Amino acid sequence: MSRNNEMDEDLELDDYREEDANRTFLQTHQKINQELCGEITKQEIGRVEVRLATSVDMIADETGLIHGGFIFGAADYAAMAAVNERNVVLVGSDVQFLSPVKFGDVVDVIAQVRHKEGRKRNVHVEAFVLDIKVFEGEFKTVITDRHVLKLKLFDEEDGK
Repeated sequence: MSRNNEMDEDLELDDYREEDANRTFLQTHQKINQELCGEITKQEIGRVEVRLATSVDMIADETGLIHGGFIFGAADYAAMAAVNERNVVLVGSDVQFLSPVKFGDVVDVIAQVRHKEGRKRNVHVEAFVLDIKVFEGEFKTVITDRHVLKLKLFDEEDGK
């Protein structure tokens, strides 16, 4: 094998290694119903894209309006996946519903971690139907040592 071929193969291997360095695997919310909360279409460190295909089960009225809770759920899921820590929980959000979503729409959600401070993460989330922004928000999350349902919230001495 010539030296040029070896160099080409090394360069190709470096390309794959760089891709692998940016590739992440979902560590949280692994059992979520993707039909109701969306499917991850792209995942990088600190950034996630989720696609929510609206369904009959999401319809709120006879006009085919999709209940905003499903859009919020997809945005929340995207925020959790962007943080991508096993025990991440939502502690607050400031969101705006900018345009209605109707049955048959496909909603693309983009979540990006914007700020890290200790165990806290702030995630900016936007959702679009085609080129129309339908949702935007800031999600405040906290990473806990243990699962939120297994946290000791009160001292045992308090009897609570």
